[in-house]
Amino acid sequence: MLLVIEIISLDFIILLILSILLCYYLSCRITHPQIKRYEDTYQWEIKHGTISKDKIIALEKEEVFISSPFGYKIHGFFFPCCNSQKAIIVCHGYTWSLCGSIKYVEMFQKKGFSVMIYDHRNHGKSGGKDTSFGYYEKFDLKACSDWILNSLGEDILIGLLGESMGAGTALQNIAIDPRISFCIADCGYSDIYTLFKYHMKRIFKIKRLPLIAITSAITKLRKGWSFKDVSPIKALSEIDTPVLFIHGEADEVIPNWMSKDMYKAKRGIKGIYIAPDAAHVQTFINNKQEYEKVLDGFLKDIGITAD
Repeated sequence: MLLVIEIISLDFIILLILSILLCYYLSCRITHPQIKRYEDTYQWEIKHGTISKDKIIALEKEEVFISSPFGYKIHGFFFPCCNSQKAIIVCHGYTWSLCGSIKYVEMFQKKGFSVMIYDHRNHGKSGGKDTSFGYYEKFDLKACSDWILNSLGEDILIGLLGESMGAGTALQNIAIDPRISFCIADCGYSDIYTLFKYHMKRIFKIKRLPLIAITSAITKLRKGWSFKDVSPIKALSEIDTPVLFIHGEADEVIPNWMSKDMYKAKRGIKGIYIAPDAAHVQTFINNKQEYEKVLDGFLKDIGITAD
């Protein structure tokens, strides 16, 4: 009997050690993802027709390197628009670069907005050694808003548009920065802990093992934040900033029910558009006319019209 107990105990210890090692590996992969090369993202966007090289060259722009509160430089581009008093900051998604944000510049400039696009920490040409799904990134985004206000004047109206992790970052940012006038969250997640559990069940069919909880705890020890610290939905009931939620109906990376849940939780002025047949961050590309129609309606509702 004692031998059986010892064997069971040994098996448990081995399983525990293997689980911890696996979760440490997962934590490293999550916080240090395989980032796409800046030049590769640029070429991909051109190849797939989301941006035009000739138009990019022709656009008036300023390359900027903004100081992050964490000691590195945030790389970006600023596209001015006729001395406009409106600006929008566009936030790209996980593992990509600001090249994925260029496609929005022309549309917003036509509406009288100056546009800033930038690389998240640990992405593109920005500094930083890890990724935190908005936990630290929201402060870099605040630094970008500081740059606009310092450069153009304190009376500038600033809006945010984020895709995927950029949407999660923008939603966390408006919880700490009341200067933001509106937020457009495209394919954003409501809660990272819930999202990771969703993928664990969907991809690996794992439902009961506490791998996400252990990985979250390890990430807290390693990087200072846990998965439950990244939960845009928790703050939405206390935020007055108008938010437009956009999501692809066929999104399998971040399920569209996350945007629906956030829409329900959000108080005050809000809107939602679920794009038919659109996959992850494909709403603007596949549904440009409807996208712009929904956007115009939202901006009108919050009192912002084209210059």
